[in-house]
Amino acid sequence: MSSFRSTPLFGGALIVDLPSTFADVRYIYPLKPHNSSSPRSSRSLPGQRWLHQHHLRHHRARGRAGSGPAVDGAALTTHLEDIVDSDVDTVKVWNTSNTQFSKLPEGIPAYTLIATQTPPPAPDSKSPDFTAIVLTLIRLERESTDILITINVPHIKGEYTEEEVDMQMGKQGKLIESSVEIAAKIWETF
Repeated sequence: MSSFRSTPLFGGALIVDLPSTFADVRYIYPLKPHNSSSPRSSRSLPGQRWLHQHHLRHHRARGRAGSGPAVDGAALTTHLEDIVDSDVDTVKVWNTSNTQFSKLPEGIPAYTLIATQTPPPAPDSKSPDFTAIVLTLIRLERESTDILITINVPHIKGEYTEEEVDMQMGKQGKLIESSVEIAAKIWETF
């Protein structure tokens, strides 16, 4: 597992432990004001240990007012659709669960999903076979705000063991398992 460093976010309003190998993509990729970013554009940078890129974004709350499984689930789906933009038909959600954050007040709804996005075939040999998406949503209803934590995990042929990944059979492989461990550290320290 990676070494982590305490990282201030939003001008220090929030602090979370992130792997030291994660890049702050604000300085690499221009993000739109609503901060959506396509997972297929995520790439590892020279010197990064993993193919993970971390996006933590503040969003206007999505969906109807209130909270509960149906409302929150619809918000999670809407945010995922925003992230993958027009490629929504290439996305498959494999798992959705309630998420517990150690340092957030009790009762704040949080959810995590694991999905994959498969791009159309491309002649570029470094194009991913698919990108796994570990997406966590925190609903701050009183503030009319959603916080998204996204870890994109491109799976490029030759850089992962294909036999270890069969999402249909529940086999996530080492890259996805590592990203879930990183997400768990974020849930503990955010």
